[in-house]
Amino acid sequence: MSEVVIKPLTARDFAPFGDVLEAKGAADKIINQGLCGRFHDLAQLDFADGHAGISLFQAEPRALPLQLDMMERHPDGSQAFLPMSHDPFLVIVAEDAGGVPGQPQAFLTAPGQGVNYHRNTWHGVLTPLHAPGLFAVVDRIGAGPNLQEHWFDAPYTISPSDEVPER
Repeated sequence: MSEVVIKPLTARDFAPFGDVLEAKGAADKIINQGLCGRFHDLAQLDFADGHAGISLFQAEPRALPLQLDMMERHPDGSQAFLPMSHDPFLVIVAEDAGGVPGQPQAFLTAPGQGVNYHRNTWHGVLTPLHAPGLFAVVDRIGAGPNLQEHWFDAPYTISPSDEVPER
């Protein structure tokens, strides 16, 4: 069994896999009578067909260390996860290695961060570490399958690090 150590989520490290969604720094625009900062157009939504839909996901919290035995990808559309609480969650991604996931990488979001997986990016399932595990999800709604799964012969262990302690 191989170990993957969790590191904090940064836009630079996550760029090959998608977009980090966060209200960080100065807002792009000030709207609503000067009382609201708009952080504008943060994700590259990409759909082969169909349309963008907004769904709510309620996922059960997981504990660390975590056994990773499967990853998935969506060839026909990007997928954004926006937590509806300020609790961090685990993000697991891998580069494509000839049609299967390569070496997984694990990130822990900071409170208030979300992610948008680019189309066809291998990723782990939604992995909140705290209740309520409620997320708004923006993804492709359309006909036909948009899910590929890969099950590993031997699972990976996703472990906390000094930067990301066990909860």
